[in-house]
Amino acid sequence: MNSLTLKIEGMHCDGCAETIKAVVEREPGVKAAAATFRSGEARILYDAEATSAERLVAAVGRSGFLVTGRTP
Repeated sequence: MNSLTLKIEGMHCDGCAETIKAVVEREPGVKAAAATFRSGEARILYDAEATSAERLVAAVGRSGFLVTGRTP
C-alpha cells in the first residue's frame, strides 16, 4: 500500500471535499481517502499495482480542482 497527500486548490466548502473524496474512491486500487476543505488536502491510501499517483491527480483535475502539490 502507498499513501499520497495532495494539496488542492479550488475547494470552497466541505461539500467540495466530499466530492473529491468520492471521485478518488471510485478509482481502482484506492483503499481509503479523506479530503478536508480546511487544510485544502486529500489523503489517499492506494494499491500501486492497480493505480498510480498520476492517475489519482488526473481524477481530481477532471472533477474541476487543481492539484498544486503532492507528497508520496
